[in-house]
Amino acid sequence: MPQFELIPGLFLAPTPAGAYYAASSPEQTPLRQTLLTLMSADATPALTLENLLALTDQEENEALSTLHELQSQHLVQGLGAARSLPKGTLEKVLPEILAELAGRNKALLADEQGFYLASHGFSHELAEELAGLSADLGNLHERHQRLISGGLSLQTSAWAMISAGGNSEIGFWPLYIGPQRFVLILTGLPNLNQTATLDLIWTLVRRYGR
Repeated sequence: MPQFELIPGLFLAPTPAGAYYAASSPEQTPLRQTLLTLMSADATPALTLENLLALTDQEENEALSTLHELQSQHLVQGLGAARSLPKGTLEKVLPEILAELAGRNKALLADEQGFYLASHGFSHELAEELAGLSADLGNLHERHQRLISGGLSLQTSAWAMISAGGNSEIGFWPLYIGPQRFVLILTGLPNLNQTATLDLIWTLVRRYGR
């Protein structure tokens, strides 16, 4: 068994990639469950053995191996100071986060029923229609899950409309939070490798997670 040593003075947080991985599938794995548990708190915990055991619900050696695996896949990061969940109501926080994710483009967050929770850059009418489209795409994906993940061996549930050059014009990224499915809709080339991705998923986990 490899020997792992925790670096003192750090606070454990998901990376944007880690937050997306945690919400990208309803399938429960030890890595995914650890990340979701990590985002169930209002602030990032200190990286201590006691906190790690509570996060992973594992024995010491197994918990340290899980942390090593998360770090190897760049799903967690050690911060020099604690980081807190964005403050405010969903009605206030979500549009601000979507604006960061959109950059110069447009963004929208919808639920599995086809209603949108917040949007940036879309008119109300277009946001409603896109939310409905996202629900239809989610149902389409679930109907053909056997082909997508089995026959094609594709481990993604995101859909996009692409240009002739293969670039996304508008993309739909399902986010599975607890028993619910949300869809993040972004126009233009996506940039999910930013803190706003962590803030979005963290906020949804705190509100809708089990």
